[in-house]
Amino acid sequence: MTELKADTTLSKVFLAAYEDEKDTTANLANAAAVLFQFVEDINWAGFYLFSKEDGDLVLGPFQGLPATPRIAQGKGVVGTAFAKQQIIIVPNVHQFAGHIACDPASNAEIVLPLTKADGQKIGVMDIDSTTINRFDEQIKMDLNDFSATLIAHI
Repeated sequence: MTELKADTTLSKVFLAAYEDEKDTTANLANAAAVLFQFVEDINWAGFYLFSKEDGDLVLGPFQGLPATPRIAQGKGVVGTAFAKQQIIIVPNVHQFAGHIACDPASNAEIVLPLTKADGQKIGVMDIDSTTINRFDEQIKMDLNDFSATLIAHI
């Protein structure tokens, strides 16, 4: 399966256009757009951001259908990945107990925690696909590389 459109890397595309931008919201919005444009076979790409006020994850910039605005830590794939601070790949979301469905067409999901080098928790990057078993180790590595680039710019 081809993971990315064209012959490019997500980090390269992002840095070419947004390397000098320092605004977090602008960078996350453009990162969601880069993901949605260059990762094949996805129907949602975006971010949930950690709220220090109440500990929830609050919807941030995204591309796709409207989504759940707030997710508690430990709930759904998003909250579980954040609470465990580990990448979670769900081949079939219908088999994930407690999955939070936003787009009924979504069948697979990958969620990557976003944490700065000093341990500051930012939130998660969340990507959905209509294709069961869409996300594999290669896309996990590609997205992990992209998230590291993005963290350095937010």
